[in-house]
Amino acid sequence: MPGTHILILGGTAEARQLAAELTGRGGLRVTTSLAGRVAQPRMPAGEVRIGGFGGPEGLADWLRQHRVHAVVDATHPFASVISANAAQAAAAVGIPLCALRRPGWSAGPGDHWHSAVSLVDAAAQLPALGRRVFLTTGRLGLAAFACLDQLHFLVRSVEPPEPPLPRHIRVLLDRGPFTLEGERELLRTHDIDVLVTKDSGGPATAAKLTAARELGMPVVVVRRPSAPPGVPLAPDVAGVLELLGQLGQLGQLGQLGQLGQVG
Repeated sequence: MPGTHILILGGTAEARQLAAELTGRGGLRVTTSLAGRVAQPRMPAGEVRIGGFGGPEGLADWLRQHRVHAVVDATHPFASVISANAAQAAAAVGIPLCALRRPGWSAGPGDHWHSAVSLVDAAAQLPALGRRVFLTTGRLGLAAFACLDQLHFLVRSVEPPEPPLPRHIRVLLDRGPFTLEGERELLRTHDIDVLVTKDSGGPATAAKLTAARELGMPVVVVRRPSAPPGVPLAPDVAGVLELLGQLGQLGQLGQLGQLGQVG
């Protein structure tokens, strides 16, 4: 069916790859929604909207108004609120939803990882692990570390972090991908002795883990939240195309039965 409309909840490299792939297939209208938290985001192919929807009800209204046929949640693995909202909205409207979730990182030989269930849990573990912390959990949520006055933090984020912040802090504004050589130099230059990261997965920011392993450095890894129950998951763009193709074969998404085939 020409004009089949797919909404991608984006903000990740995989979301941009998916938008480029779908806009290259005729007969599709593709809209990517960005949260608007980054001042100069990398723009995807196709139509783009920026800003929140106003909760699950607002998203459901938008889906109806713009005659969306399917939603792909390709947000950051830690964007649990929008993922939950998407699940509720898609169910309310009665349209298919799938999620693109890149695989998480796995510890290997030589890694000294400490698992944390939250940023607060990660902060509680730090005093026993080191004094100079490389904090790569993004600009939001740094209040969890604000009480650690005895520690020194190097914080890297795309945008300036929001207070409250740790007392001793240095901010690096930078955006991946990062190289192994660069991460080695960064850890050594700033005398870092412990790394904190979210289990975001993917290659763009994984070099810091290798650099930490080489230096025998402890790493606190915040576990990612679970996806909403019942939402089909794909690990990559090819997997999403396969899921959408299956919906086409079932007659739920226009004539998209061949979408998963590489052309």
